[in-house]
Amino acid sequence: MPRSWPASAAELVRLKNLLMAAAGVAVGGFLVWGRVRFPPELAWAMVSAAALGAAGNVANDLADLDADRVNKPNRPLVSGAVSRGAALAIGGLAGGLGLFAAWWVGGAVLRIALPALAVMLVYSPVFKQRGLAGNLVVAVVGSLPLVYGAAAAGWWRAGVLPASIAALLHLPREIVKDLEDVPGDRAAGRRTIPIIWGESAAYAVAAAALVLFVPVALGPWFAGWYGRRYGWVALAVAAGAAVVAGRLLNRRLRGARAALKLAMVFGLAALLWDRL
Repeated sequence: MPRSWPASAAELVRLKNLLMAAAGVAVGGFLVWGRVRFPPELAWAMVSAAALGAAGNVANDLADLDADRVNKPNRPLVSGAVSRGAALAIGGLAGGLGLFAAWWVGGAVLRIALPALAVMLVYSPVFKQRGLAGNLVVAVVGSLPLVYGAAAAGWWRAGVLPASIAALLHLPREIVKDLEDVPGDRAAGRRTIPIIWGESAAYAVAAAALVLFVPVALGPWFAGWYGRRYGWVALAVAAGAAVVAGRLLNRRLRGARAALKLAMVFGLAALLWDRL
């Protein structure tokens, strides 16, 4: 059954990922305040992060057309469900809204928004050609909502540690995506880790990041920076990450990306539950 145009547009901007980014912004603010509240500056920061993410996702789909024709022929741009002109309009409006909202919130948020948007716009044509460096860049940008929300609440540093932990989940997830996309990336001349170093090395790097995640995620609990609520959830997430690492070492890719996204959701929940 053909999808409606709004459903196709939502898929183009990756609406579920945008909602998760907005949730990360909210958690970043709650970490500063120690309670749930939604003042205008946090709400606008959430809108800004989601809109900037939409602009970046559209830009990367436009740059990924050749690869998506092989890897993801049902993507809205490849299938024709959304035209190139409509995509450009959506991306432009989203980027403008994201920057306006960041400007409204204040200087600290805007100073994060500008370079983050620039990186997202050029990720596919520039950073995706850089192997591990490209994966590291997108892992950092993908973890910025926590810092973004903390900056909107007036103390951006409160988001740095949780964002660093989150980046160690984003990194293997990006490498897993590269492993899934090898046929199209090779056809498009991309130089991702599986193509440059080989698939075995890519599996090993993704697993190593997850192994590193375990002590980094549990360290703040052992150090007393976060309490037992965080610790028990973090322990479960770390156990799940270890299982995924083992599967990757055995070159078992199926379900890894979904499992890592679920781990991110539980990670946000752990941070939130600890501070409330």
